[in-house]
Amino acid sequence: MKRRLFLWSLSAALAGFLFGFDTVVISGAEQKIQSIWGLSSTLHGLCTSAALWGTVLGALLGGWPTERFGRRKTLLCIGILYFVSAVGSGIAPEKYFFMIARFIGGLGVGIATVASPLYISEISPARLRGRLAGMFQFNIVFGILIAFASNYVIGKYVNEGIAWRWMLGVEALPALVYSVMCLTIPESPRWLIVHGGQREAGIEVFRSIHPELSESEITTLADSVAGSVGDKETSAKFFTKRLKVPIMLAFLIAFFNQLSGVNAILYFAPRIFEWTGLEKSAALLQSVGIGVTNLIFTFVGLWLIDKLGRRSLLYIGSFGYIASLGICSWAFSTESFKIVPVCIFAFIAAHAIGQGAVIWVFISEIFPNRNRAAGQAMGSFTHWFFAASLTLVFPKMAELLNPSVIFGFFCFMMCLQLVWVKFMVPETKNVSLEEMAERLKIRT
Repeated sequence: MKRRLFLWSLSAALAGFLFGFDTVVISGAEQKIQSIWGLSSTLHGLCTSAALWGTVLGALLGGWPTERFGRRKTLLCIGILYFVSAVGSGIAPEKYFFMIARFIGGLGVGIATVASPLYISEISPARLRGRLAGMFQFNIVFGILIAFASNYVIGKYVNEGIAWRWMLGVEALPALVYSVMCLTIPESPRWLIVHGGQREAGIEVFRSIHPELSESEITTLADSVAGSVGDKETSAKFFTKRLKVPIMLAFLIAFFNQLSGVNAILYFAPRIFEWTGLEKSAALLQSVGIGVTNLIFTFVGLWLIDKLGRRSLLYIGSFGYIASLGICSWAFSTESFKIVPVCIFAFIAAHAIGQGAVIWVFISEIFPNRNRAAGQAMGSFTHWFFAASLTLVFPKMAELLNPSVIFGFFCFMMCLQLVWVKFMVPETKNVSLEEMAERLKIRT
């Protein structure tokens, strides 16, 4: 059972690998694209952030196919979007074609952040939910690492004029592998019971997930899922007073995730390292170090998430953010550039253990069964709206502001996050999805 559950979770979580690869691979190509097409800072920001605006739309709309057609079919369609985007980005003849191709990949990313963690949460036992749903984040950072490494290898060994095309086009291969793996997973039992009207099919999947339970216990579990939705007309409404607590929690965790500056640092990592005086090839290699750090500490976060809990990891991450960003701001203001790479690596470690490990798990846990897809979509939309906005304006920020001011702003926002964790964030570890609604006082 554990092996089967792990493989199902891994297959869904591979959407995160493509997410990480697709969104970060642009870091190795963005300066070349700017030079060959003679882009202004505004057009450069649009080209760089095109995928993110697709992600905003994908996150906003992703709850609809996830709820209407099911988690499994939606995950399969994501692979097709990634494949089309990779091929289109690699062959793009001009900037607007490139933007459209990247936008399509962004749609896949946005929908993935709704469907994948939601699916894994719905098939996972409460005691394993943090680690299994957290595999989505682990695959994101693994994809980021492979993207950085791929960019470095291609940049070193492929002709400079076409290297950027290979950097972006190579994603087509893992997109095909992921799509095939999605054919092997079952539908979510909770979707089958609540949305699909297929109670017996849902019970059959529950039997596969919980072979240790008796038939009466499986039936009780199915009854609990069916009973958690309450009155259909009332519970189907999303922006209501009854859901104000989970809506606020989902919005703020996504808002603070991006106002840490993490995506700006990931997407523009080579450029930031060049600010410290590193040459281009060395800056690309340092970016690989970011990917390695992210992967290692994400693994640590996933090991701790079901032991210490979500709230404790957010505390650890907040303190790490504040220290690393604050020192980085000081380093740029005093031109003590040697310490900047260490601060960036410490920042990535803090993110991986804290927000990175927690965000997608947490959002997928706090909404009732009937509202989970809409809640995941809302949290994902918030995350990607601020990610896209920050990536769009970052080139202009880099022109107008000293790096010390930029990092100082991110540090201040993480001080606010610490206050939020202290006074508003509940603990969700070892709590069933149906019990969570009672903990948050959500009327069904």
